[in-house]
Amino acid sequence: MKPEQELDFLVIGAGPAGLQLAYYLQQSGCSYQVLERGQGAGTFFKTYPRHRQLISVNKVYTGHTDRDINYRWDWNALLCDDDRFAFRHYSTKYFPCADDLVRYLEDFAEAHALAIRYGVAIEQIERSGAGFVIRDQEGRAFSCKRLIIAAGLSEPFIARIPGIELAEQYRDVSVDPADFVNQRVLIIGKGNSAFETADNLIETTSLIHVASRHPVKFAWQSHFVGNLRAVNNNLLDTYLLKCQNATLEVEIEKIEKVGNQFRVTMRYQRAAGSQTVIEYDRVICCSGFRMDDSIFSMGCKPELVIDNRFPRLDSAWQSTNIPNLYFAGILMQSRDYKKTTSAFIHGFRYNVRALAQILLQRGLGVDLPYERLAPDPEGLTSVVLRSVNRSSALWQQFGFLCNALMVRGEGAEVDSYEGFPVDYVHDQLSQAYDSYYTVTLEYGFKEDDDPFRSQRVSHTAADQAAESTFLHPIIRRYRRGELVDEQHLVENLEAHWNDAQLHREPLQRYFQRTLPQPVAMRQVAFSQ
Repeated sequence: MKPEQELDFLVIGAGPAGLQLAYYLQQSGCSYQVLERGQGAGTFFKTYPRHRQLISVNKVYTGHTDRDINYRWDWNALLCDDDRFAFRHYSTKYFPCADDLVRYLEDFAEAHALAIRYGVAIEQIERSGAGFVIRDQEGRAFSCKRLIIAAGLSEPFIARIPGIELAEQYRDVSVDPADFVNQRVLIIGKGNSAFETADNLIETTSLIHVASRHPVKFAWQSHFVGNLRAVNNNLLDTYLLKCQNATLEVEIEKIEKVGNQFRVTMRYQRAAGSQTVIEYDRVICCSGFRMDDSIFSMGCKPELVIDNRFPRLDSAWQSTNIPNLYFAGILMQSRDYKKTTSAFIHGFRYNVRALAQILLQRGLGVDLPYERLAPDPEGLTSVVLRSVNRSSALWQQFGFLCNALMVRGEGAEVDSYEGFPVDYVHDQLSQAYDSYYTVTLEYGFKEDDDPFRSQRVSHTAADQAAESTFLHPIIRRYRRGELVDEQHLVENLEAHWNDAQLHREPLQRYFQRTLPQPVAMRQVAFSQ
C-alpha cells in the first residue's frame, strides 16, 4: 500500500511524551500525526505500576500561585497554558493513583484536539530517502520526513541468568497477596518495582529476599527519583528488625526447578565471595524494561546503549546513526542516565518542549525562541535571578537543562535561550557566538555524603557559595566552548535567591568583571 501524504513529523506513542510533543507541534501549525497502538492515551499506565500507586508527587498546597513554580511539585502534569490541566484537579493525593493519570492524559488529548490515530500497531519502520515509511498491522503506510519515537520501554529487561526463564515477570505476576500465603519469595532487582512488589507481600509471605549484585540506592541520597523511594521501603524495616526478610547483594549464578521449589545458587558480593543455595516457592523478576527495537528494519536500526535498553542519542535526542530519527520521553534518558529526571514526566516534559523547538527549527526553519537583552550587568543579574527563583525546568532537570546567555561579538548584545540541554548549547548554539554563559541549578555532590549529617555552608557566607551542598544556582562562562570561570550563588533553605548582599551583588559583580569590553568598563553602583 502506498503511503499517505508525507508529514513533516510523525510521532509513535500517545503516552505523556507523545501528547506533550503533539501539543507543541499543533501550536506550530505543522503537519504531524501521532500513532498509538492502544485505544486511548496513556496505555502504559493502564497496567503500570502494577499496584497502581504512582511515585510521582502531586503537592496540591505549595503556598504559591505562580504556575511555573508550582510545576516544581506537580510531577504528573503536562506543560500547557490551561490551568485545568494542573494535576490537582484530578487528584489531591500526594501519590496519586495511576488511573487518575490515565484519565488526565485522555482528557488532555481530547481537550487540545491532538492529531492521534488509535489502534495502530506498528509492524515495521523503513528508510525512504532522508525520511521514513512506517507500516502497521493492516498494511497501511505512513510517510514522514522526521520520525519521533515516544513509545516508552515496552519490553521487560531480562537479566542474563541461567534459568531466568523460570521466573515470573513483574508485568505478569499476581498482585493479590492471598496468592502468596506462607511462601518463600525471591525478588530479583532493587528498584521501585521490586520494593513495591515486596511491600505488597509482607503480610502474607513467610520470607522475602530482594536480591541484586548492587546495594540499595536511596532517592533521598542520590537525588535520582528512580532509586528507592521512602514510600516503598517498608521491607528494609522488616529486614533490619529481624522479621525474616532481607536484601541480598549477590551474583545470582543459576535458577533451577526441583519439584515444586526453585533452587537458586548465589555468590555473595560482600562476604568474601562465598556461595550459597537457597530454595524458594516463587521467583519474581523486577529488573526493569527495555526499548523494543524489533519494529526497525535492518537498515534503520538505531544504536543502543546501557545493556541495549536505550537508544544512543546526540545532544538533540537524535539517533547517533540514523539521521532524522528522534526519541522522546523516557527514551531520552541515555543522555543523563540516573542523574536527573528524564525517566519521569516531570523531567522529560521539559526535554520534549526543547525537542519540539529543535524539530521546528531543523524541519521548518523556525527560529529557536530567544530574547535579546542589553549587555548590562544589572539587567542580566535580574534576568538570571528571576529565572532561578521560578523556573521549574532548571529545578527538575538540575545540571542537565540550562538557560544560556549568548554574547554577540564584543558584547553589543546578549541572546537569552531558556531550557536547552547544556550539551546542546555547547554542540550547537555556541557555533554562532564567541562567548556565552550557562545558568543551571545543581547540587553540590559529595561522594558518600549523608544528607542528614552533611556539613552545610553558612547561608550567610556568600564567598563560600561554591561549597553549597543543596540545590543552588551556578553560572558558568565559556569562550569558544572552553570553560573560563564560574560563579556559585549560596544555597538557601527555601530556594529563594534574592538577597541583595548574598545573591544579587555577587552576581552583578561577576557580570561586571566578565562581560566583554567595553561593557565591563561600565560602572555599577552597589548600595553599601
